Amino acid sequence: MTDHILTMTGITKSFPGVHALRDVNLKVRRGEIHAICGENGAGKSTLMKVLSGVYLHGSYDGEIRFDGEECRFSGVRDSEALGIVIIHQELALCPQLSIAENIFLGNERRRRGLIDWNRTNHEAAGLLERVGLPENPTTVIADLGVGKQQLVEIAKALAKRVRLLILDEPTAALNDEDSAHLLDLMRGLRDEGVTSVIISHKLNEVLAVADTVSILRDGQMIETLDPAAGAVTEDRIISGMVGRDLEHRYPPHEPRIGEEVLRIEDWTVHSPVQHDRKVVDGASLTLRRGEIVGLAGLMGAGRTELAMSVFGRTYGTDVSGRLFKDGRSIEVRDVRDAIRHGLAYATEDRKRYGLNLIQDIRQNVSAASLRRLARRGWVNGHEEHAVAERYRAEMNIKAPDVLAVTGKLSGGNQQKVVLAKWIHTDPDVLILDEPTRGIDVGAKYEIYTIVQRLAREGKAILLISSELPELLGMCDRIYTMAAGRITGEVARADATQELLMRHMTLEKEAAR
Repeated sequence: MTDHILTMTGITKSFPGVHALRDVNLKVRRGEIHAICGENGAGKSTLMKVLSGVYLHGSYDGEIRFDGEECRFSGVRDSEALGIVIIHQELALCPQLSIAENIFLGNERRRRGLIDWNRTNHEAAGLLERVGLPENPTTVIADLGVGKQQLVEIAKALAKRVRLLILDEPTAALNDEDSAHLLDLMRGLRDEGVTSVIISHKLNEVLAVADTVSILRDGQMIETLDPAAGAVTEDRIISGMVGRDLEHRYPPHEPRIGEEVLRIEDWTVHSPVQHDRKVVDGASLTLRRGEIVGLAGLMGAGRTELAMSVFGRTYGTDVSGRLFKDGRSIEVRDVRDAIRHGLAYATEDRKRYGLNLIQDIRQNVSAASLRRLARRGWVNGHEEHAVAERYRAEMNIKAPDVLAVTGKLSGGNQQKVVLAKWIHTDPDVLILDEPTRGIDVGAKYEIYTIVQRLAREGKAILLISSELPELLGMCDRIYTMAAGRITGEVARADATQELLMRHMTLEKEAAR
């Protein structure tokens, strides 16, 4: 029996006008965790879709061998029958069905032609225990957080007697605690003999869990590294991903800070579900022209809730507090008021709230500023097209033209479209909520460059991020939040990860 459970040889896959994979070779050892790294568009997900049967045999060139036998998959069911299971970044769960129903969907436990619910729930309970998820199998998926839903997906894979588990960006939407639990689960599965292939932009997690690291760039396999042999660092992986050394992960920044443009005073927001619970509790902060201000906090600290409630009260109930723009008190009752007062908010969930994925780039760029493009109630289509084309060029949005469907763009290019949409409203204040989440290092650098350019133009930027190095590398000042309250304000020169974390972990009473 060969030491390699999987061998992919000469894999070549093309789409109209795009060479997605070029003669890619990949070998995965039995019982290892094999990471695949690369920028968005490098071909990682395409390679895994070829392996899992999403792309049918005959639509690509090359050979796949699993356990030494050649595979010619005509669908996902063929690969799953061999124990190859893929969990996509966009989880494939039915929100209104129970955990047990989701685990065995398409793989039902039957007795005399009918579903055996006792067996279904009993086996589901065993699988939930195995993945470390203490939930009742009858719990509806919609009642679970993203981290728990990810574990349900893995339980679903285990129900199919998985031998090779493929995880595409499994921790992209998870907090630190859920991410750590998932990585521990992967190690446990490895000890049980399950082989895993993980695609991830989080290089610290890759180095923490992977036995082998393969790097794709522009559809070609560049190299395969062995972390156990030493000398494999995040910088080493990045160099392979982008084809050059990134001495500085953040563009040089020389702030030109002007007068105060926005002041938030004693801002309080109650939960829309638990009306007596304060999600934001008396928060106050200021933003000045040309300044990039960071907002740090752990999951549940209230950062996004603060941003959304300020931007037209799009979150929460019983919102109170005062907003001052250029020294004058303003009322922002809805999104239209927010835009009229020069505020813009780029949401952390660009796919659900930031973009219309079935529309093209042109329509997304103009969505928040149709009044600027309208003449006598009609949108000027020529001007709309010209504006979108200008942003496509200025922001290096990689698409053949502005009529490209936004949902088919990479994460980094989608984020540029979100930024273009809000920049065209000509705001004075941009609130950027996790603007580089799920984006590779090359695209991150481009986003950072755009943000700094906006600051140089005199925009005030509020940057919300869960990545402390990002805040330290980009911001002129950093506020911290815990339990809905502002717990610290740190100047760039004084900021360290340790100091920020200390402020972020203050208990509620201490925060008061």
